[in-house]
Amino acid sequence: MGRTVPTITQTLNDIEAQLRRFRHTLRRSDQRLLDDLLASAHRHIAAIAETQALLPFEGALLAILLEQARTIAQLEQRLIDLEQVWQSHERRET
Repeated sequence: MGRTVPTITQTLNDIEAQLRRFRHTLRRSDQRLLDDLLASAHRHIAAIAETQALLPFEGALLAILLEQARTIAQLEQRLIDLEQVWQSHERRET
């Protein structure tokens, strides 16, 4: 007997297929951003599979948000580090 419920990977691939026309209308730079967002969902496929109370696309959106939050946190930390280096450099000059 065959599988009756599609896997999360199959579902994400179907969602990407449904978004092809939308993607096609975007600027090339935005197409790359969309591709990166969808790839971030694929990196969390196991977690998405555990979001049974949500629709698969909602789980994918959560994974995308997680990746965005991680990137923001990394950039914020980098900014803090650069500010500290800058302040240290300013103190040495005075």
